[in-house]
Amino acid sequence: MFHVEQYNENRVENYKMVIKQLSALIEGESNPIANLANAAALLNQFLQEVNWVGFYLTENNQLVLGPFQGLPACVRIPFGRGVCGTAAENKRTERVEDVHAFPGHIACDAASQSEIVIPIIKDGLVYGVLDIDSPIKNRFDEIDQEYLEEFIGVLSKHL
Repeated sequence: MFHVEQYNENRVENYKMVIKQLSALIEGESNPIANLANAAALLNQFLQEVNWVGFYLTENNQLVLGPFQGLPACVRIPFGRGVCGTAAENKRTERVEDVHAFPGHIACDAASQSEIVIPIIKDGLVYGVLDIDSPIKNRFDEIDQEYLEEFIGVLSKHL
């Protein structure tokens, strides 16, 4: 019999493990592109039911494509536009159950159905965002949000 509590407990433990792996990967490395690339690869390997994992970095009040895993993507996204631009402008995580219902959604991959975007804040400014897409609706929940935000907290110290 399936037990939600046991499933969620395992997910939390798995997230804690991937955060430790991230710390080990980026410890002592100061190059932000190398750290972002390894972080994207790590999440892409760790997360199930995702079709795109990557970063957009702030440049002149817009987001520019950074290291990622997945199909080719949109290169530039203005602040305030789409899920990524909204997360950057508001400086808060956007968790979208159905991207087709999100006003102004930018469809880089037609297979994407749900999305979570976590802003990377350094010294009060938006350094960039972590963007994760899934081919299934309602893929991301509170556990994903909590631990992906923690993941970004660890990563941001090495950018």
